[in-house]
Amino acid sequence: MNTHIRPGLKSDLSKVLELINDLALFEKAPEQVTITLEQLEKDGFEGIPLFHFLVAESNHEVVGMAFYYFRYSTWKGKILYLEDFVVKQEHRSKGIGKTLFNELKSQAIQDECVGMSWQVLDWNEDAIRFYKSIGAELYDEWLNGKLML
Repeated sequence: MNTHIRPGLKSDLSKVLELINDLALFEKAPEQVTITLEQLEKDGFEGIPLFHFLVAESNHEVVGMAFYYFRYSTWKGKILYLEDFVVKQEHRSKGIGKTLFNELKSQAIQDECVGMSWQVLDWNEDAIRFYKSIGAELYDEWLNGKLML
């Protein structure tokens, strides 16, 4: 299988939105997705971009993506925060996720980050196994906070 990882383009956003919706369906929360293509275009490509993304292509089809932005730790410094990481179901277990994650790690190094962080649902055993297989540490002592406005 011919897989290519590249930086995302504005023209990829409709496929990225499909992947976001697929992920929300997998996470049993499709009704939670309220973002629009227009909002993604504005936030990612007008003024200072609020996010970045890499896409995985197979046979010229977008089959995965890593959606990220930067955060700052007062204890450590600049950290790449992986917001969403998804490979289409029919393309999993083919090494695409590992290739995509490794490219994201290279991007973090290129952007002079001291590390990467993300969240994973405690019931997503496949993702947990994947992250552990690449040497990631997963913590259970932190609770997530959120306040929607």
